[in-house]
Amino acid sequence: MRTGLVYHPIYLEHDTGSHPENASRLRAVAQMLNETGLEKQLTAIEPRPATIEELSLVHTQELISDVQRAAQEGGGWLDPDTVVSPASYQVALYAAGGVLQALLAVMNGQVNNAFALVRPPGHHATPERAMGFCLFNNVAIAARYAQTKLAVERILIVDFDVHHGNGTQDTFYGDPRVLYFSTHQYPFYPGSGSIIETGEKEGKGYTVNVPLPAGCGDKEYRQVLNEVLIPVARRFQPHLILASAGYDAHWTDSIAMMTLTVGGYAQIATTLRKLADEHCQGRLLLALEGGYNTAALAASVRATFDVLLGNPESPDPMGSPDSQGTPRGFDDTILQVKRLHGLGPT
Repeated sequence: MRTGLVYHPIYLEHDTGSHPENASRLRAVAQMLNETGLEKQLTAIEPRPATIEELSLVHTQELISDVQRAAQEGGGWLDPDTVVSPASYQVALYAAGGVLQALLAVMNGQVNNAFALVRPPGHHATPERAMGFCLFNNVAIAARYAQTKLAVERILIVDFDVHHGNGTQDTFYGDPRVLYFSTHQYPFYPGSGSIIETGEKEGKGYTVNVPLPAGCGDKEYRQVLNEVLIPVARRFQPHLILASAGYDAHWTDSIAMMTLTVGGYAQIATTLRKLADEHCQGRLLLALEGGYNTAALAASVRATFDVLLGNPESPDPMGSPDSQGTPRGFDDTILQVKRLHGLGPT
């Protein structure tokens, strides 16, 4: 099993200071890859800057120019959550371009699957707006590239960040060739991602949101995978699976209120790999989104790589939270999602 890795020190140059999304996140992951020897098992994929044409597959010229101008003028805040430093525009080009390079490596058979460890993240960036720590939407750009340049007919995007990927949803809301599936804490930032947001026009039914109450953990996520994601994916039969890989639903992450463990993330990765093997010859690409406890992030990324490589299950140095019952509202949410999307017995 060949698993690709996109990483480059340039991703550390997006200088956000003490912002939760800062360079220490990738430093922790890079250190883990080195210390565990995982790096030697991976196929390095060299990133490149995305072109303006490639960014324009998703984003308006006005947004691209605004981000470039903000960086050239010394940086600053695009909104209360999203910061730009002098190097951020160039780094963001390499983030989008790194995911595109990983896409090409997966599609041409250089690797079976790949994980792009990039920043800034992307799934909140809409076609017209940078927001939520995100400048350009790396996964959305890769999906549009796969459609327009590689003639991929059906793409499944799985977003397991704790926040809803409003930018990705907006990009493909009317597109039946892209199935967007998201698990996220709800209600929570950015406020989108309700059950009834299912797409529009030809894309109606191709957005599947699973808005979860706070406190959901491994058991609840496993049920979502088995009862919603797997049947939805089997019905759609994707030719490529992309994942917005956010690790901020971990129980130690202070930015949210979920209770996933490292083992829970391994289960998500296992499900994605099985779906890719079943439907699209293993073609699976993950791109990093959130995850703000650096120790939990590194351990969860390690678990993900072990699944992708077919290694034995990696240890969980973080442990588990105190046991608790199923959060109120969870069962009703799953029932509603299944009814709305016609997923078997309800």
